[in-house]
Amino acid sequence: MVHWAVLSDDEARFPVTRTPAGVVRAARATRELTVLDQRISGCSACPRLVAWREEVAEVKRASFRHEEYWGRPVPGLGPADARIAVVGLAPAAHGGNRTGRVFTGDRSGDWIFAALWRAGLANQPTSTHVGDGLELTDVRVAAAVRCAPPANAPTPAERDTCSPWLARELDLLPRLRVVVVLGGFGWTALWPVLAAAGYAIPRPRPVFGHGAEVQLSGSRGPLTVLGSYHVSQQNTFTGKLTEPMLDAVLTRATELAGSDG
Repeated sequence: MVHWAVLSDDEARFPVTRTPAGVVRAARATRELTVLDQRISGCSACPRLVAWREEVAEVKRASFRHEEYWGRPVPGLGPADARIAVVGLAPAAHGGNRTGRVFTGDRSGDWIFAALWRAGLANQPTSTHVGDGLELTDVRVAAAVRCAPPANAPTPAERDTCSPWLARELDLLPRLRVVVVLGGFGWTALWPVLAAAGYAIPRPRPVFGHGAEVQLSGSRGPLTVLGSYHVSQQNTFTGKLTEPMLDAVLTRATELAGSDG
């Protein structure tokens, strides 16, 4: 007699991936961004991150105690025809981990979405919750690690486990021409992803810095990687990153993305 397992609604919607090897297989097998988003949202391959994101979602911050937290990995946001990708660090515990949308519901998100709006890449300057009317044009926003990490610090192993998701996401953007990387962690995480995608990576690997610009060649055509300080409060409150500095990077990204018609 065959016993069929009954899946919960969440398990049916978000297929569970439990191991690093499973992440590799699931990412490689995905052909559509919408499916990739669902698979990312069901990932449980990093036990430390799973425990933390779920604890935060249960305990909550007092100011959000009446809200239902997402408490899952956070997928990317933006259309499949995007020519620009913006890659950050990881969801915030009470931001993306709460709202279920990348860079949404925290001060970092306030900065990046306002900048995308000023650059003509978003239809509004704010992102507060899923269903708030936000639409992105020509840009896809994602993170190197998809779960909120303790102390906002993923381990190298967690970064590497998550990297196939990012690799597949970028691969499913056929018009991609520019990647804007927010912060040194994302900068480090990106190079193995691009090398695996067939891009020729300079050696030694380029050093991160605000305004850094690296031109790459590959079978899919040219790609430019731009560096920017992360939109963290540590940088924005101290003036290490200002609005004009961030705007300059995104202006450069749009210039480069449009240069090939």
